Amino acid sequence: MNLFNKNLLYPLLLTTLLPVTGRAQQHISVQSHIGQKSVKPISKDLFGVFFEDLSYSADGGLYAELIQNRSFEYSPGDNKKWNPLSFWDYTTEGHGYGKITVESAQPIASVNPHYIVLDIDDPGTEGVGITNSGFDGIALHSGENYDFSVYIKLITGSRVPVKVELRGKNGISYGQFSFKTAGKIWTKYTGSIKALADADSAKLTVLALAKSKIAIDEVSLFPRNTFRGEKNGLRADLAQAIADLKPKFMRFPGGCLVHGDGLDNMYRWKNTIGPVELRSQQRNIWHYHQSYGLGFFEYFRFCEDIGAKPLPVVAAAVSCQNSGGVGGTGQKALPPADMKSYIQDVLDLIEYANGPVTSKYGAKRAAAGHPKPFNLQYIGIGNEDKQTADFRDRFKIIYDVVRAKYPAIIIVGTVGPFPSGEDYDLGWKFADKLNVPVVDEHFYQKPAWFLNNNNRYDGFRRPKSKVYIGEYASWGNNLINALSEAAFMTGLERNGDIVKMASYAPLLANLSHVSWNPDLIYFNNKTLFRTANYFVQQMFSANQGDIYLSDVIKFRLPAAQTDSTLAASCVKDSGTGDIILKIVNAGGKEANTTIDLAGLKIQQRNATLELLKGAPSDKNSISGPDVVRSVKKDIGSSELENYVAPPFSLSVIRLKTEKTTGHD
Repeated sequence: MNLFNKNLLYPLLLTTLLPVTGRAQQHISVQSHIGQKSVKPISKDLFGVFFEDLSYSADGGLYAELIQNRSFEYSPGDNKKWNPLSFWDYTTEGHGYGKITVESAQPIASVNPHYIVLDIDDPGTEGVGITNSGFDGIALHSGENYDFSVYIKLITGSRVPVKVELRGKNGISYGQFSFKTAGKIWTKYTGSIKALADADSAKLTVLALAKSKIAIDEVSLFPRNTFRGEKNGLRADLAQAIADLKPKFMRFPGGCLVHGDGLDNMYRWKNTIGPVELRSQQRNIWHYHQSYGLGFFEYFRFCEDIGAKPLPVVAAAVSCQNSGGVGGTGQKALPPADMKSYIQDVLDLIEYANGPVTSKYGAKRAAAGHPKPFNLQYIGIGNEDKQTADFRDRFKIIYDVVRAKYPAIIIVGTVGPFPSGEDYDLGWKFADKLNVPVVDEHFYQKPAWFLNNNNRYDGFRRPKSKVYIGEYASWGNNLINALSEAAFMTGLERNGDIVKMASYAPLLANLSHVSWNPDLIYFNNKTLFRTANYFVQQMFSANQGDIYLSDVIKFRLPAAQTDSTLAASCVKDSGTGDIILKIVNAGGKEANTTIDLAGLKIQQRNATLELLKGAPSDKNSISGPDVVRSVKKDIGSSELENYVAPPFSLSVIRLKTEKTTGHD
């Protein structure tokens, strides 16, 4: 996404964007003689997802950690209002007193330099310690277990009792446990609390109960119920919502996040693996903090869990051209002297994903608990980069080395942030020169653009690079936005021989910390909601085919008349033999259809319809049940043959056939 434009607003004027054209009743005829229809292959990786850590999508979002600033590494560099004690309160109870300091002389690791020291002169009757409010409060579910851990080093005193408690308003306790610390070196202590009641704004308190001086770091609280129960895992509901999209791939970790806000902010994957206390944290380009608890191991593991091919993206050795904002530094390139080590990092990433356990980085993967390779097939180099000489020089160096070392890896290049213009044209010219296998295009546009560009790839440079539409969305989460995207997606299926991949963006946004709108899934610390756009993405992704059947669906319109609010596609899933029809009606009048099933070998009793419909301004929210949601039902031959596509709707009809071999 275009970081420079992140605060712009894009109002929707439905009455001017989407005039209803054509007759009151549009007619669609489905030709049934598939054996006589021309077919072409569709990429098996067409629809996926793109994850970027913006809008608190990782910390405070998909990453299930409930403690904010758990290792006291927040700083004014992340946010000018922050410091190492942000989101912590010094807590004295029962007339206890002492002092708290932030220190860095003897940390757990140099990459994690800050910790706190509690110097307790008198614990009083209740102890002295610290309290964390989490990410806008800690959400608890009654009866569920929450696993706590902390590193403590005893400086003075012996066998200091420590109480850990989850609390609500007015001192209500949701559960607690105690332990004693006696170690003179950094030692990890663990325990668990079963929540006694539901809560959405609990806090965690850690109290020392004896006169002493203790150092504390890496205070952590995880729900035991993470996605698939994995350690250092993901928030179950958010991860499941992504899994339910059935994506064929997942691009990560960005986005603008990858090339960073200046060279010192460039994302370095090696900082994100290994024990969490040894991961080197840094500021987020979107003006908050990255703990890197969600790192490359966790990304790869999640891709494997949901059956999505991983598509990691690395910087092309240049920073974002918008670094520093208006009047900032702009794009900067790594010095030539640093290129060798940087390229080695890229090669090491591929080894980490695919190398045997006997290799250096394959061994690191195995040590994290995954001896089996992750089967990496794709890697992206660069993101929305301005097409400068610095970019081209460094991209080519990285590209040539990776291609020589790992010829089976499919490299994805970039052509800037917009669907046209100087960077786009120069980027394609450069990609053609290098024969880059896949090129990443991005566009955020109004609904009318998507409706009017359904044919964008119909005559597109087929002998050249394949296309990955890495980021796209219309400006809004109303139903009409989603339907405009659906219409565009039928064109992607029709041209699935050259459009290799596509992913809506962004994927997630915390409602209290939105960096960018629109997004696919919104959430708070307790729940989430799926947008109308989500249901469109799900309907296409869950109903992908690998063969496109041309001239099967036709719109009956007067001669020379077109209607950009109507779109359709027909695909076949050769694995199941199913024929899948997608019909988009983004206009305000019914679209009557006739469907001729002769010759399709349809098992008619197994036909299903999934329908998404409503008013164009309908949208979902966190406050109630979904206004826009797809519904499924079985349909018979009579309904099929006289099917009526409602106004402002997406219809997906899945027809069972007698399985045959080949493209019949």
